[in-house]
Amino acid sequence: MIKAVLFDMDGVLIDAKEWHYEALNDVLDLFGMAIDRDAHLSTYDGLPTRRKLQMLTAARGFPVGLHELVNELKQGRTAEIAMQRCRPIFHHLYALSALKRDGMKLGVCSNSVRQSVELMMRLSRLESYLDTIVSNEDVSMPKPDPEMYLKGMQELGVTPEETLILEDNEHGIAAARASGASVMIVGTPADVRYDRINEAIWELTSKTQG
Repeated sequence: MIKAVLFDMDGVLIDAKEWHYEALNDVLDLFGMAIDRDAHLSTYDGLPTRRKLQMLTAARGFPVGLHELVNELKQGRTAEIAMQRCRPIFHHLYALSALKRDGMKLGVCSNSVRQSVELMMRLSRLESYLDTIVSNEDVSMPKPDPEMYLKGMQELGVTPEETLILEDNEHGIAAARASGASVMIVGTPADVRYDRINEAIWELTSKTQG
């Protein structure tokens, strides 16, 4: 029986993939190291900024000594963009409020830093529905490692068998599957609707009872 739903943030609850790409490239462009859009989507999407910088160092020789500066500047730029563009979405507000009404425990597990997650949850007015938030700063291994989702389940007091995870990109999907929970793959934040989530929960419950 499903008792909890864990959400990825970027690309699931918040349409922020382009925001992260834009923010990082605004900073990397200062050093002549901008990332091609296709490369970002195919290789870097869904990874923490620090991991992206490590990969950029390995692939293109980006100086390690600049990692902390670039990460700090990128997080600041992401916050600026979020303040300008992040708004409440009705079907997300309805979905989370209805799931809470149904007795579900809810959480967000994101490869973003905690400051970004809390800011976007506040701006989208979803924070009041959440029972836990797990960021990349709360674990030793970010996605695609399952630690983040396992920590979220532990904080909610549920098992993988009692958990449904909503994810959108390959790194997050790999983490969700490795955690042992059930996984609902979404294409865009527009797919995150109460009727679809409830249908997935009903199907999983039926299989368990059957």
